[in-house]
Parts: sequence; structure tokens; C-alpha cells
Amino acid sequence: MPSGTLRPASAQDAEQLCARLLAFNQKAGGTDFDEIPLQLASQDANGQLRGGLLGDICAGWLVIHVLWVDPEYRGTGLGSQLLSQAEQQARATGAHGVTLDTFDWQAEGFYLRNGYEVFGRLADFPLGHQRIYLRKTL
Repeated sequence: MPSGTLRPASAQDAEQLCARLLAFNQKAGGTDFDEIPLQLASQDANGQLRGGLLGDICAGWLVIHVLWVDPEYRGTGLGSQLLSQAEQQARATGAHGVTLDTFDWQAEGFYLRNGYEVFGRLADFPLGHQRIYLRKTL
């Protein structure tokens, strides 16, 4: 076993760990793993946030971390507009695919209707539910 002690990582440790993994991945993968943030928001006429999307474009993929639409605005096409705009922006950077995950109580049907396909399910995440992984080719 290696000598040394384990301790909680500092912010500086976390930054160095990420930088070292990024350098390794870029060398081994032969591609750019830098992340380009993609952030969209939709507000109503009163300036209230009604939906948005947060993601990153990395190594030719848009990775969507958050897509949320206010319950009052669901079914209006706002979610599809957010996806479409994000996909368009990702294509403009040369991305060739999109990936995201959702839970079984969230939006699997919505993503399927928007051209996404399931490529994995993780059972009992949380217990009694599934985490669902989807992708789409651009």
C-alpha cells in the first residue's frame, strides 16, 4: 500500500486533479476535452424564469446537465425549444452528439419524442427507481 495519508481534498487539490486528468485524457484520446459552457434561460414578460438548460460541449458532445421548465409552461413547446437551440449551438461548434440522463419520474417520454434514444438504465438509483441515460446523434 502506498505511504501517505488520506484527507479531504482542498479546492487547490481538486483543481490539480481535474487538470491532471484533463491532460491525460487529451493525450490518450487525441482530442480536445476542454468544456464549452452552454447555458440558456427563458423568462416570461415579467422577467420570471420559466425554463432553462445548462450543459457543456466537450470532445464533440453536448452534455446536458439540467433542463427544467416551470410546471405552468410544460406542454407549451418551451422544453423542445430549449433542446433545439442547444442542439443548434452544439452543431455550430462541431459537436456530433448529445447525451443526458433523467430519472424514471422525470422526462423520458419527452426526450424520446425529441429524437433521443435510451442507451442505459441504472436500477435502484434511488432505490426503487431508475436513472436513464439517453443520446442523440446530431
